[in-house]
Amino acid sequence: MPEYLYQHPQTEEVKSVIQSIHDKHEYIDEKGIKWNRIYTVPQMGVDTKMDANTSSKEFSEKTKNKRGSLGDLFDQSKELSEARKKMYGKDPVKKKYWDDWSKKRKGKKHPEMFKD
Repeated sequence: MPEYLYQHPQTEEVKSVIQSIHDKHEYIDEKGIKWNRIYTVPQMGVDTKMDANTSSKEFSEKTKNKRGSLGDLFDQSKELSEARKKMYGKDPVKKKYWDDWSKKRKGKKHPEMFKD
């Protein structure tokens, strides 16, 4: 259930109250004083960290319902690649992609291979 903040009109004391979203959002204390509601920006925890060894299927599942641009996905993919590079010296996922690419093209080397 969401937490709502209320402030006493005279003492300016702030109190946190847990209420259902269907409740009437007001707080009246035991003395009958109606407290003023403090409006805040909603906050939500989101899983932003991903394991570097996430499979392509898991990556797809974890990112399919997230908002963002294609560039955000590329950035996250690059971060995971860099993490794998630190762990193993080279990114095994990228190496496998390059090897598969090369096999399909009769041994031609992927242009990105020469950058690493």
